[in-house]
Amino acid sequence: MKFARVGAALGAAAIFAAACSSTPSGSGGGGGGGTAIKVGIELPMTGGEAPNGVPTANGVALALSQITVPGFTITVNQQDDAVNGKHDANQGAKNMTTLANDSQVMFVVGPYNSSVAQAEIPVSNAAGLMQCSPANTGVVLTKGDAAKALRKTNPDKIAYVRVATTDDNQGAGTADIAYNTVGAKTAYVLDDTQTYGKGLADGFTDAFTKFGGKVLKRDGVPDSTTDFTSYVTTAKGLTPDIVMYGGVTTSGLGLFRKQMAQAGLANIPFVGGDGVNDGSAATASSFLNIAGPDGDANTYSTVAAIHDIPNPDKFGADYKAKFNSDPGSYSAPAYACTQVFLQALKDVGSGVTDLAQLREKIRAYVADPTKKYDTVLGNFGFDENGDTTQHTISYYQYDSASKDWKFSKQRDFTADPVK
Repeated sequence: MKFARVGAALGAAAIFAAACSSTPSGSGGGGGGGTAIKVGIELPMTGGEAPNGVPTANGVALALSQITVPGFTITVNQQDDAVNGKHDANQGAKNMTTLANDSQVMFVVGPYNSSVAQAEIPVSNAAGLMQCSPANTGVVLTKGDAAKALRKTNPDKIAYVRVATTDDNQGAGTADIAYNTVGAKTAYVLDDTQTYGKGLADGFTDAFTKFGGKVLKRDGVPDSTTDFTSYVTTAKGLTPDIVMYGGVTTSGLGLFRKQMAQAGLANIPFVGGDGVNDGSAATASSFLNIAGPDGDANTYSTVAAIHDIPNPDKFGADYKAKFNSDPGSYSAPAYACTQVFLQALKDVGSGVTDLAQLREKIRAYVADPTKKYDTVLGNFGFDENGDTTQHTISYYQYDSASKDWKFSKQRDFTADPVK
């Protein structure tokens, strides 16, 4: 499928209409009757992050409009974790508290950013409210002692799963592009010091070294940076074969690439993760839009989700019919998260009218690693940590003809690991 971005204004209007509706059309309401419950959506919906959050939220709305569970009327409790146009972990935690305190919320789709998930997981764990992220890739959210520390109230209970694979795989994907597509043997690596950006750069560094590459220098750049002169000067002095930057557009990555181009360094290839794969050059506030025509050249990105979904034409057509635009990178994963919830609801919800009991039944069902799901992304399950069994990364390159990201290939890091 084509991973483009829906226009922010149109998409926001569509999802907020669904959020405010008492009974979204075709939402599984069983003809408008039955037990009233809600799906929470916790994503960055405004400002510079709208190109990410809006089409992702639309994936939830599309699933609710197409899949029914008799006996339930399902509406949406929509929360926005963007503050001043950027995702905000504290706001995310507040939003998760709001969702947890809404007794009708049985399941949450979100968040989009890993640093927000770090703040939210303790809240959802304490409440026993299952959340499914369509986009989080930070390794620390699910693996090792750090992940268990996030579940401090109920350390042995999983209340967080994700359908995106982790940054040890996505970082390896960016390294694969650098070493095997670009042919780079040396790299200058930066990150925005946030959970996602640092983890992605760590994954790149590990895999790039295994491939045989050399990291010339590694810099952590505060996500509030607006003048990248010193880092561009470093790049000029190092003359790397490629620059890898772990982070998101709102941390300034597009501006960094623009300043590279202004310094005459557009010939040095640039690779980032899904944090920069946020729309075409025509999409306001996207990486390609900010980097500009000179900065867009020689740029590569990844998405931590399968591209060749089983029925891409149908999904794309259905999405376009509802929202008058193409889906975003994480529209289908958000749809898949919603499918997970609706399968759990169908299997455990019959006859259950106590909402606290229903919330726990859904949490336990989704946390069960023996369960499998037939979704828009294909068949998968979640392991004992809540991670998806799909470990596929999709690769993209800037296309000067369409002025957009163009899919090149995907790699399954389970079947084809870095050695």
